[in-house]
Amino acid sequence: MTDNRRSFLKKLGAVGAVTSVSTLNPVLASAMSSDKEPNAGSIEKGKSYTIEILQTTDVHCQVHPHDELFWENDKAVFRKTGGYARMATYFKKARKANPDTFIIDTGDMFQGSELSVKTTGKALVPVLNQLGYDLYLPGNWEVIYGKRNMQTLLGALDAPKVCANMYHDLGEGKRGELIFLPYYIWNVRGVKIGFLGYTDPLVPIRQSPNYSKGILYTPPEENLAHFVSVLKEDERCDYVIVIAHLGLSQQIYLANLPQCEGVDYILGGDTHERVRKPIQCKYAKVVEPGAFGSFVGSLKLTVKDGRIINDDYRLIEIGADDLKADKEMSALIQSNEDPFDEEINKVVGYSTLPLYRYFVIENTIDTMILNALAWQVPEVDIVLSNGFRFCPPRSTPDETGNIPVTEGFIFDMLPVDSVVRKAKATGSQIREWLEKELNNVFAKNAAERFGGWVVKFKGMDITFNAFGDKGKRIQSIMIGGQPVDADKLYNICACERDGDPVDMLCRIKGVKDAVNTPYTLHEVMRSYLRTNSPVTPTPPLAARILDGPQSLLTQVTGVDYTFR
Repeated sequence: MTDNRRSFLKKLGAVGAVTSVSTLNPVLASAMSSDKEPNAGSIEKGKSYTIEILQTTDVHCQVHPHDELFWENDKAVFRKTGGYARMATYFKKARKANPDTFIIDTGDMFQGSELSVKTTGKALVPVLNQLGYDLYLPGNWEVIYGKRNMQTLLGALDAPKVCANMYHDLGEGKRGELIFLPYYIWNVRGVKIGFLGYTDPLVPIRQSPNYSKGILYTPPEENLAHFVSVLKEDERCDYVIVIAHLGLSQQIYLANLPQCEGVDYILGGDTHERVRKPIQCKYAKVVEPGAFGSFVGSLKLTVKDGRIINDDYRLIEIGADDLKADKEMSALIQSNEDPFDEEINKVVGYSTLPLYRYFVIENTIDTMILNALAWQVPEVDIVLSNGFRFCPPRSTPDETGNIPVTEGFIFDMLPVDSVVRKAKATGSQIREWLEKELNNVFAKNAAERFGGWVVKFKGMDITFNAFGDKGKRIQSIMIGGQPVDADKLYNICACERDGDPVDMLCRIKGVKDAVNTPYTLHEVMRSYLRTNSPVTPTPPLAARILDGPQSLLTQVTGVDYTFR
């Protein structure tokens, strides 16, 4: 630990006690209700009131304004958005305009930047507290530093936390109590609004299983109907909102299940989708407000005579040119970053192309990572990069005319500095793995879709039908310019995932001769950029979709939704 890191952590002090354990007891949960209830005398019969619920999600520790990609007129357009100082200004204006405003964050608060990694998430605690959130839900990446750190970080936040499907793992398959309260109630203008929380139950599969050791996850549908009944029948809530970090496909799936009857809205997260018009499902409306602090979701409810008579949802862009930075928040962020500022902003290389990760099939960020791996480990046949979604774009050139890649941006792209690993897999293993990966993204049954994009690769070319039958999507595979040989062993390179068995690499099971290289991903990126800048990471069309556009921006189909 460096001296400046020690002094910084000492300045922050302890970030709080471990989050209290809750039970399924609705009496205990109901004790966690809002103190914002107005005096009964202030509610005039016959008069209508507007209450507002604001939502952020998937900010991934992006504390500053950044370049953001928009899809307009069939092309990418970049604008500066986000930053917690601008968000603080927006929140203050919203609360001043309407004191009956309730602000929530639905996860991925502590993973995604160098500042977070250097301080194990602690630098974000005072920032989030100063923003004055009213309620939190843990996301899939809140476990990045392990269960104990997750509880400590969330416990240090001033507002309550809810999640009805994360349990203490007592070992040997025994389920303990819920780690967080399952729900929270906001009493406002004569109505009661119940917030019920669910996070992604696939965390141990999607991420390193070591991160979530000590936690048991359950599918939301296991107890959703029970808690909706508690909120509607026992707590007498007038409106029920599920706050979720499941991904848009999974949230739509949930909203169409009979267990969701009685839920009015699902305010979702995880897949960084930008829902501008609520998706009306069988039992509830579903929304998701983008990522990286670029947007705030605004749900306005009209209340009259103790009833909610109307809802209006908007997606608000947090434009860096439209909002002034809040001075107090700017000073806090600067103070937190000072010990690490020089390192975070150190330029390690340049790109001639904008760097982004929004397209489902191929992106410039992953192309750059693949090119770096192939340069560092040239003896392999195929290099792989996971289908991550996180990392805001970078499109603004500096005085050189090229786009700088900083040390901090390497952490934005790759918050976990994994060891590069080599192994061998047969052509048949690779084909079977690719079919599973494509089903994770494009499954007809939304319940089978994982949260990521198509896995990225170099040295291999495929054609596929995204919306074809399960197990039959791939139409061709070429490796090294030759058709794949089912029995041949191919050398592959990817990242070791903490906690995976020795015979697994990038979710390919049964690999042979696995061996770690001397390199980590961050070291590879630095060396590649130092030697080869400026780089031009043009997506190579290694994965060609045959039944859809190559520029696909969402895996969601069958509903009225367009990413833009």
